[in-house]
Amino acid sequence: MAQSKRKAANKTKKPKAGGKKVVTLALLPSKDFVPIPGLLIPIYIGKGPATEAVEEALKGDKTVVLALQAGETNPDTALTDIYSMGGAALIVHSVKLPNGDYKIRLHVLSRVFIEKCLTQEPYIRCRVRYITPPIETRLSAKDQKLIEQVKADLAILAQYDQSLEEHVFTCKDIFDPGSLADLVCSVLPLASIEVQQVLEELDGLKRLKIVAKHLRRQADVGAVKERVAQKVQSQFEKAQREEILREQIRQIRAELGEGSDDDSELDDLKKQLDEINMPQSGKKEAQKQLRRLRQLHPDTSEAALARTYLDWIVDIPWEERTVDHLDLGEVRQVLDEDHYGLQETKERVLDYLGVRRIKKDLRGPILLLVGPPGVGKTSLGRSIARALDRKFVRVSIGGLRDEAELRGHRRTYVGALPGRIIQSLKTVGVKNPVFMLDEIDKVGADYRGDPAAVLLEILDPEQNKEFEDHYLNLPFDLSEVMFICTANITDTIPPALLDRMESINISGYTTEEKLQIARRYLIKRGAEENGLAKHKISFPDGAMLFLIEGYTRESGVRELGRHVNTVFRKLARMVAEGKKLPGEVKPAQLEEFLGPIKYLADKQQNVDRIGVVNGLAWTSVGGEIMTIEAVRTKGKGSLSLTGQMGEVMRESAMAALTYVQANAEKFGINLEVFESSNVHVHVPQGAIPKDGPSAGVAISTALVSLFTGKLVSKNVAMTGEITLSGQVIEIGGLKEKALAALRANIPVVIIPKDNERELAKFPKYLCDKVTFITVETIEEAMQAALLPGENL
Repeated sequence: MAQSKRKAANKTKKPKAGGKKVVTLALLPSKDFVPIPGLLIPIYIGKGPATEAVEEALKGDKTVVLALQAGETNPDTALTDIYSMGGAALIVHSVKLPNGDYKIRLHVLSRVFIEKCLTQEPYIRCRVRYITPPIETRLSAKDQKLIEQVKADLAILAQYDQSLEEHVFTCKDIFDPGSLADLVCSVLPLASIEVQQVLEELDGLKRLKIVAKHLRRQADVGAVKERVAQKVQSQFEKAQREEILREQIRQIRAELGEGSDDDSELDDLKKQLDEINMPQSGKKEAQKQLRRLRQLHPDTSEAALARTYLDWIVDIPWEERTVDHLDLGEVRQVLDEDHYGLQETKERVLDYLGVRRIKKDLRGPILLLVGPPGVGKTSLGRSIARALDRKFVRVSIGGLRDEAELRGHRRTYVGALPGRIIQSLKTVGVKNPVFMLDEIDKVGADYRGDPAAVLLEILDPEQNKEFEDHYLNLPFDLSEVMFICTANITDTIPPALLDRMESINISGYTTEEKLQIARRYLIKRGAEENGLAKHKISFPDGAMLFLIEGYTRESGVRELGRHVNTVFRKLARMVAEGKKLPGEVKPAQLEEFLGPIKYLADKQQNVDRIGVVNGLAWTSVGGEIMTIEAVRTKGKGSLSLTGQMGEVMRESAMAALTYVQANAEKFGINLEVFESSNVHVHVPQGAIPKDGPSAGVAISTALVSLFTGKLVSKNVAMTGEITLSGQVIEIGGLKEKALAALRANIPVVIIPKDNERELAKFPKYLCDKVTFITVETIEEAMQAALLPGENL
């Protein structure tokens, strides 16, 4: 017989007291029952070795050994974790079920000590020795007092648990401490390990002391439960009394004919719910909540929650919608009135309306307007709503980190409300507004969830027709909503979310476009906002261009609008001071109003130079001229890169030098020059970080010019990424870079052949003033940029 692994089992020692009767019996391990002598135990025996043990016992004297098993192994076959102290039990009743299982009832007769396991097949048979502890014949006064105290404590516990009353009467006739301990232990709700400790204690008085401690603990717990029950009963009776009084008041009012305002309000609410055309599941839930509300007193918090929920259901626009304005000509006129340019976005809206006239049940498009700040993304949404004659709602989700802000909180939370989507639809009162989700690229995530995951459902036409807000817990159709999202960049938008939207890139405005916007909108708005609409003040194009180029450096027109407002505020102040207004605003007056100019325009180089190239760079506020300088000194062939170049740009410079060295013979360069010279490449404006691969062709040109001694034309700017094999490949931000060349009066721009397709979308005036030379190799770029001359 394996010894128990638990400390309790290890402490089980071979008893010295008691009889010497040794027998061989079948063993039934149990995880739930401890065989206290005198206990009746019902057990269900499933198929297996235990069934064979029971059948074998029924053929003989019907006696088996029952022992507690503490482990998690199969109780039929495992010998580990079985306590050595068990009980000999008589099968007093057995029923064999149709499936072969048994239901038996055991009467524990005596403690037994399991000495050895004899066999394990077909069931466990053990040699056990009966333990018959001596009956205490001499009890001291202290022992008698302990017995009486245990009986008294059991009587107290019976006051809290009526099932113990019969055992109280049984105990009155028991004076043996061991027998009393076994009886009391068998009726207390103790853990198996605690009962096993009582079973293993053979000394009757010690056993009774252990049971007395458990009994007092249970009595204390019962007293606490009784006090709690009394408080609960008292509160329940108070609430019941108040409810009866309220009902009597309602009946009295009904007898007097005063009626109930609450009942009439609920009747009106029921009528409104019946008139709403919502999904069947929604109607069932609403009717359920209404029935519940009728049963609650109006002053309770549960009634307030139910009423608020029903009010939300009534106020949501389940079927209310506006009629789209489908005259494409008038829509185009409205869009042009509000915004200059942005042709791609306007064409997409007109395409939608064209299909809408043919197919009435067309789902709303989901657009993503991507562009730098100030280009009119948000105001374009309002313009689209005005053109379509739809309601407009805007929700800024930049910095949003809690998905419940969009989907709502469940009604179990205090102060729960629907999410912003449902709240906004309730505010506008229709189910097909133009819904703008602003700053979608700035959505975050934390322990409260990921709002981007909710947007996956909201912005998916296949899913949003059954969008379910957590508060409502009802499906709502969002498929008719025209969602327009805005973002400055797409890098931070999850790919799965980006895939659900139709991206429209809005690039920065050119100087000519800013001039047109100022002429059409900003000057008029500035005059009206500052009370000068009736005064005839001219703002000529020359002064506006001076303002645009000298005081703004942005992709949009937000800063330009602020400066125009500042000018009109200064003019309004002149009117208030009684001064005469000028007939037109001149550049000199702009410097007086706004101070010295803030930005110097990019300038073309004065002369053709060796190793100096006009590169082109893209920034978040437009394009810029980026001068690249290369100088060589005596040395051992090292390459120095300065001007806060980023890692990618530094790699482009190293690739350019490697290409020039590998093709030195082609360019007429002596290879010994590389070994005896150090090369230094610098990009001015060193305080500004610079990065990207598009400067590769410019750096290559500067190096070839440096080692061949050929001049680089001051009238040429260039952009393009290079490969070690000499290919010039595609770059981004071409429009902004071309505009930078135009501002610097550089008439020729070298671009990769792969970017040639973008020229079709450029403004006509840009293509008229700038000549674009497309190249596929670095050699072609050299031919266009380097002036003829002798090699050094």
